[in-house]
Amino acid sequence: MYPNGFFPHGWEPYLLGGLLIGAGVALLFVLTGLIGGMSTVYSSTWSYVVSRPFFQQSNLTRSRVWRLAYAAGLIVGAALWFVLSGQPSRVAVSVPTWQLFIGGILVGYGARLSQGCTSGHGICGLASLSRPSLVAVITFMGTAFLTANIMARVVAPVAGR
Repeated sequence: MYPNGFFPHGWEPYLLGGLLIGAGVALLFVLTGLIGGMSTVYSSTWSYVVSRPFFQQSNLTRSRVWRLAYAAGLIVGAALWFVLSGQPSRVAVSVPTWQLFIGGILVGYGARLSQGCTSGHGICGLASLSRPSLVAVITFMGTAFLTANIMARVVAPVAGR
């Protein structure tokens, strides 16, 4: 089923990435008391240009400067990784653009519906012992396991014909 194994590039990069993400989020919280969820970066950035009441909430307008710096650090860090690791800066994607667009809309809607994205609940929410984040992560993971198994049993055999 997985010709290159579960971790085609070895497990070390995933462990290192997880440790760096955890350390970065922990460092942000320890040094500033701030919780660094990315879906809130999106909403707080829109507060600059959209006057609708949701985007003008004080928690979004007061936090947008540090959140933009946080997002910029994410982008700079990724660029730095590509430069230092020698990895190609462009990854080929075989998914049609319209599917990426629809997927982005669904993910954005889900992040708003669950009051945070999967990584925000999984990394920041669980670390702060948030019960709603625990419920969200269990829901995300259960749905992911179910979807992966359906895809492996239904779609993959059909595609292999």
